[in-house]
Amino acid sequence: MGEKGNKLSQDSTLTVALLLEKLSQIGGITSKKMFGGFGIFHEGKMFALVDAKGQGYLKADDSNRTDFEASGSDKHSRMPYYSIPDEISNDPETLVEWANKSIAI
Repeated sequence: MGEKGNKLSQDSTLTVALLLEKLSQIGGITSKKMFGGFGIFHEGKMFALVDAKGQGYLKADDSNRTDFEASGSDKHSRMPYYSIPDEISNDPETLVEWANKSIAI
């Protein structure tokens, strides 16, 4: 989820815990430590990640990329994931909506 050698930070641990809590109503959400951060999965399929610095990202493709771009999200350097904007992260209903779109990819 980050550059080689990055270590898991307290920020990434806190971010993944908050995301798991906010997305718990979806069901079937799990996380796994990966590459200094976390992969977030729905029924075994990765749809989000948290990097070693604690930034959360959701998977994007042609179906939802414009939502991320319109909100000013940053693309993950090497993967088809975009940062979760603060206004989305702080709005539980919209966060679940965006997460469901990423799960559907």
